[in-house]
Amino acid sequence: MPSFPKPIVLDTNIVLDLFVFNDAAAIPLKQALEAGELDWLATQPMRDELERVLAYPQIVPRLAFYTLSADDVLAAFDRHARLMDVAGKASVTCSDADDQIFIDLAVAHKAWLLSKDQAVLCMKKRLLALDVRAQTAIKNITS
Repeated sequence: MPSFPKPIVLDTNIVLDLFVFNDAAAIPLKQALEAGELDWLATQPMRDELERVLAYPQIVPRLAFYTLSADDVLAAFDRHARLMDVAGKASVTCSDADDQIFIDLAVAHKAWLLSKDQAVLCMKKRLLALDVRAQTAIKNITS
């Protein structure tokens, strides 16, 4: 039986760890994406949010430090993410409205949701009941 890549939704902070900060903890995730073991689902509003964040005054110097541009990061997003239609509102609501788009997409596709946001992580049990595994840890993502 063929094995299909696991659907996954990544919040903006995880994307920054992957493609800006080159966080060592993100290496397994990056390798899994590059190997095609994960199907990173995203929407245009998620890409737009990343583009906005890359222009934040605290991020611009980090880009320069790593000799990156916002275009480099967006190109990595475009290379690895599969753009989907915006999902309908999930049956659970996040206390942080900015995070709702990630939850909605993960619930719609029963995807793993990687986030560092406490407003998302405090919903772990409710999301698990909807077949969404929310976690902050990047290691062992393919298990």
